[in-house]
Amino acid sequence: MSATTSREPHPKTRFLPREHGATAMLLTPIVCAAILAHQWRWTELATLVAAIAALSAKDPLVVLARQRLVWKQPHPETAAALRSFAGWTLILILCGIVLAARWPLTAIVALGSGVGVFSVLAVAINVKNRQRSTLFQIASAAALTSSSLATSLSATGSIAGWCWWLWLLLAMQATAGILVVHARLDARIASRGTAPAAEGYRRAAQVALGVLACGAIAAAVLGRFWIALALLVAAAGYGYDLRGQRDRVALQLPLKRVGQRALALSSLYAVLVIIGLW
Repeated sequence: MSATTSREPHPKTRFLPREHGATAMLLTPIVCAAILAHQWRWTELATLVAAIAALSAKDPLVVLARQRLVWKQPHPETAAALRSFAGWTLILILCGIVLAARWPLTAIVALGSGVGVFSVLAVAINVKNRQRSTLFQIASAAALTSSSLATSLSATGSIAGWCWWLWLLLAMQATAGILVVHARLDARIASRGTAPAAEGYRRAAQVALGVLACGAIAAAVLGRFWIALALLVAAAGYGYDLRGQRDRVALQLPLKRVGQRALALSSLYAVLVIIGLW
């Protein structure tokens, strides 16, 4: 959606998360933390619903911000966005009341402030059509995977030691994946012309894979062999992708198929991390 034009929406337009990668980055840590907590409390369900509501509220809020700050004339989707935002906000408030009875006050303030600040940043970035910024996407990966911390709080009443490692490991993998995707996009664009592909994202992705490999070595030295295996699997999978980006034929693989392959790798990585932190 541009700042000057808009698509006529269906009267029953519903604002739901459309970015499958972001949704996976949000929900995977919740599942991992719920499993690793070794216990179940009903407040974990409130955490899950709140996370989905917070993610879902972003798109209608962006539409409302554009209507207020950018668009000169009323747009037909604004009314639907207002209704959707009000609904998701109500769900967030109800979930917040539930979680407030379980979480320590300091955690409520810290995580609540973090969600609020990042939401404002995300809306501002989207209004300026800068949502494809690599730095913003990496920051988003760190923010989305922090849903593991909220799940730990709901399940145990505190942020367990293993949860900090879970957050770090999932954020590392997500960051590497983002850089590999950007490298692929550059390679696809270059394959349509005669100019060589830009190497900036490719080099950054290679550095990220090096970090994963170094993490695997450190984990092996510390005797955390499942964690080491998880990091090596991620590094190898993304390395294979980077290698294939040099092949024009391989670059024609549909992006949907690329996304499915990335999801499979992320799922395998998450399973190995769970075993390693068990």
